Amino acid sequence: MNPGPDLTPYQMIGGEQQLRSLVDMFYDLMDTVPEYYVIRKLHPQDLASSRDKLYMFLSGWLGGPPLYVEKYGHPMLRARHLPFAIGNAERDAWMACMAQAMQSRVADEKLREWLLAQLFKTADWMRNREG
Repeated sequence: MNPGPDLTPYQMIGGEQQLRSLVDMFYDLMDTVPEYYVIRKLHPQDLASSRDKLYMFLSGWLGGPPLYVEKYGHPMLRARHLPFAIGNAERDAWMACMAQAMQSRVADEKLREWLLAQLFKTADWMRNREG
């Protein structure tokens, strides 16, 4: 895995349509799989805004268009998530949900592994409580 300016993870995933599909699968799973209730309960009933924000964030984070920054400014992820109690269970559920979504939406195994390793760093940093 050597993403860079000539080939970004955004391009490697398949661009806008494939990223949107990944985000939609992530939230569909979160909304229906009981094991992900621990993170589902942290979201509003209507997931449309959450879907859009994650899609926009991941677009820029993966080297595609910086949609989130253009609309909302710097993500300030940790600060924006401080109102929610996020511990190991929430981190692990988020990661498991994303891994499951990627399994069906990101064909390249090495790309999936690399993305999950990068996302874990961010998810772990989001923890704001013990346990």
